[in-house]
Amino acid sequence: MNSQSKTLSVPVRAETLHDANSNDPEHIIRLSEEVARISREKIADIQSITERTRILALNALIESARVGELGRGFAVVAGEVKGVSTEIAEIADTLVKELSEKTSLLETIGRQVVDHLTGQRLVDLALNAIELIDRNLYERTCDVRWWATDSAVVDCLQKPDADIARHASQRLGVILSAYTVYLDLWICDAHGRVVANGRPDRYNAVGSDVSREPWFREAMQTTTGDDYVVADIAANSQLGNQPVATYAAAIRQDAAANGRPIGVLGIHFDWGPQAEAIVQGVRLSDAERGNTRVMLVDANNRVIADAGHGSGRDGFGGATFDLRTNAQESGSYRAPDGTTVGFHRTPGYETYAGLGWYGVLVRS
Repeated sequence: MNSQSKTLSVPVRAETLHDANSNDPEHIIRLSEEVARISREKIADIQSITERTRILALNALIESARVGELGRGFAVVAGEVKGVSTEIAEIADTLVKELSEKTSLLETIGRQVVDHLTGQRLVDLALNAIELIDRNLYERTCDVRWWATDSAVVDCLQKPDADIARHASQRLGVILSAYTVYLDLWICDAHGRVVANGRPDRYNAVGSDVSREPWFREAMQTTTGDDYVVADIAANSQLGNQPVATYAAAIRQDAAANGRPIGVLGIHFDWGPQAEAIVQGVRLSDAERGNTRVMLVDANNRVIADAGHGSGRDGFGGATFDLRTNAQESGSYRAPDGTTVGFHRTPGYETYAGLGWYGVLVRS
């Protein structure tokens, strides 16, 4: 076989070649659009040349008729040229129709493939984000149940005394120095009054009444030391109106697992920077990062973290996102505004079932 071969050269724009060599599935769409463009342009060129040929053939027929017998032979040739140009025009028209149908189908299939690949990637990244926060918050459930049995915490309620309360506060301060993800830790008596906190120099929480807080009431109603309560993300006025995730467990008589509840330990997870780290840490490519929004959305569709839109004190405003899950745990869809939305519901982690939150990514 001859080692030399000829290839058909089709002009393709430089950016299309770049896209074809990239990892962006959108290059499928751009290639199909480029094929459609080239086909339209070349067929238009053929139609233009054919039309000019037909006009020349018509002019030749007129001239041959004018010269009479001498132009008869030339008239035959002109007639054949006209016939050939008509056939070419018909072929071009058929080609326009067939190519239009095929390229349209190619674009449709390409868009479906791209939508599927894009949607699946967004779902995978959404799962990654929600799993990271689940594992983080699972540790918070372990912390609150463990610390509620600390002797200094229990003694603070069993032996009410200023020195014992001061010691408990110091003990909480030691914990906070090691666990920097918390804003403060509160020891509350059975009536819902805060009697000690870990950062008295920063937060004037002692004496505050939390008896109406759901996390306090629900923690007092738990039956064993294995139980805990978690509240929705909310701004806390006693903590500088910063958004917190509050976890609570009953402090029990003599720290016994089945002991009578004598108060509640509430631990306030510093939601803003921790959530920001999660949504900003999703592994997007440089190209994706420019057109992808990453969020955590709670069970009420309230945005509780939003990469690029702030999830700390300044960005936590209770905005909602119209997430359309159709009762599915995960999936993707094209929104009315043309964006692609991928979502995944919290799967929970170990003994932490989660709160029905979703990881959500929106690709424009």
